[in-house]
Amino acid sequence: MTQLKQMSHLDNSPPTPGKFKMDKSPYIHRLRLHGSLAKLTFWSFVFLGLILIFFFRSPSSNSLPSDPLRRSLRTYNWGGPAWEKRVRSSAKVRSRHGISVLVTGAAGFVGTHVSAALKRRGDGVLGLDCFNDYYDPSLKRARQALLERSGVFIVEGDINDAPLLSKLFEVVAFTHVMHLAAQAGVRYAMENPGSYVHSNIAGLVNLLEVCKNANPQPAIVWASSSSVYGLNTKVPFSERDRTDQPASLYAATKKAGEEIAHTYNHIYGLSLTGLRFFTVYGPWGRPDMAYFFFTRDILKGKTVPIFEGANHRTVARDFTYIDDIVKGCLASLDTAEKSTGSGGKKKGPAQLRVFNLGNTSPVPVTDLVTILERLLKVKAKRKITKLPRNGDVQFTHANISLAQRELGYKPTTDLQTGLKKFVRWYLSYYSGGKKASG
Repeated sequence: MTQLKQMSHLDNSPPTPGKFKMDKSPYIHRLRLHGSLAKLTFWSFVFLGLILIFFFRSPSSNSLPSDPLRRSLRTYNWGGPAWEKRVRSSAKVRSRHGISVLVTGAAGFVGTHVSAALKRRGDGVLGLDCFNDYYDPSLKRARQALLERSGVFIVEGDINDAPLLSKLFEVVAFTHVMHLAAQAGVRYAMENPGSYVHSNIAGLVNLLEVCKNANPQPAIVWASSSSVYGLNTKVPFSERDRTDQPASLYAATKKAGEEIAHTYNHIYGLSLTGLRFFTVYGPWGRPDMAYFFFTRDILKGKTVPIFEGANHRTVARDFTYIDDIVKGCLASLDTAEKSTGSGGKKKGPAQLRVFNLGNTSPVPVTDLVTILERLLKVKAKRKITKLPRNGDVQFTHANISLAQRELGYKPTTDLQTGLKKFVRWYLSYYSGGKKASG
């Protein structure tokens, strides 16, 4: 496969209430009170019964695929001597000062690139991914094959599976966790809100529970999001700005994640670094991202929707190339201090950080389309439409001064250069009719 050869470096790749009247007779009042309590008790049991029936009925195998949340709760096969051998081999450190990292969401866009970069420099890397079908799973499987060729084993499982996570920490004493597994996407939250709570909140808590009980505890770097800035109008967005006005459920779950991280840092001494990614793009990207499906639709001759804000204002994004994001991720791992707890007990103050990782150069979406037209040599069928009330915000713009100072983070890829690399990968990956581009 052409694209696999290119991957030595991933660049190429209520009712109205009435008036209440006090009854003068205490006896009658007690009768009414007891009657109300009886009715309340009866209906409480009725509703409880309905809830129990709903949650604990055994679904048929035919009904299972129709529920996205239940699909994510399916069981996986893991364990055994051969499986443990693969886990140890993948997580083995092969450089003198290397680290051993558990990467969740390893078959995802950022997860694949981070895993490959860690492996190239000699770190031990073990992946974990549930391979859900939020977008085409075949793309995730292709990324998995890519990583396996470089010696990275991806365990197939859910971050909510506590026994699995505990087993992984039993087999390997990870020094670090790069937590990238999450339910992504702003718009999909309107269709399947439960998946966001399941992955981004419950999954995070489950992972942190296992990490705080590990001995030694790992340092944790995890993916928050620029979406936490929500309705903030001050630009560029700084880590000191308010983040209590989320515009989407996705943003709300990521903000909740930051508060949960603070709690586990405070109580258990876990070293935690949150990274607020700004519109990451590049080879092996996510098909639900605008640059990706714009490319697909331009090539297919389909209409490309271009959103505009109130008063015809431009929608702009701080597009950040994947290689720059990877450098920020690795720098965060390298500067992460050790957790201070042991066996679930805190022994001293632990590091707690949050960084913006962006390009600090917002680009109007209209310019994005113009660049794609030039690279694809195809004129786009543009359709200007109002920005829908689905959680999308009008602009994003990162202040990266903190990451520059603390991590040495310095993005170097402009949108023209980055999109050129993405288009080259896209045309190679979807060429010859081998892949269905959706």
